[in-house]
Amino acid sequence: MADTMLDEAQTAVGVHYLVKIDGEDLGRFSSCEGLGVEVVVESREEGGFNTGVWQLPTRLKYPNVKLSRPLGAGTSHVAKWLSKVSQGLVATTATITARSTSGEDIVTWNLQGVVPVRWTGPSLTSDSTKVVTETLELAHHGFHDGAGW
Repeated sequence: MADTMLDEAQTAVGVHYLVKIDGEDLGRFSSCEGLGVEVVVESREEGGFNTGVWQLPTRLKYPNVKLSRPLGAGTSHVAKWLSKVSQGLVATTATITARSTSGEDIVTWNLQGVVPVRWTGPSLTSDSTKVVTETLELAHHGFHDGAGW
């Protein structure tokens, strides 16, 4: 049992995220934030029920996903995809696959109803030695095929 836990912990170290939208490869990203779901709950008080308040689930909310990476060859893939999107915004599907440093797939999340929210490029200054990065933010309407759960 301890070996399995150690193997799983090592798998998650040094992860990168491969992103595809409608099968189009946008490249590897070094960070991925916002994968999750929230159940919106409505509180209802019932007369005569004095020991608590009913918590009723109403809908699911999905936060935006933010993907970041250093600028590189993949940046042109994002620009190309965003150029297509600007011709007519259509909700699409996306896959985000977490991969280990050895290239093994760890887990894949399939997202439906994906639309771009924002792309942020680097602030280019000659007096800074920081790595220049880009961030792609996507909205979506949930997971499909049960992947990632």
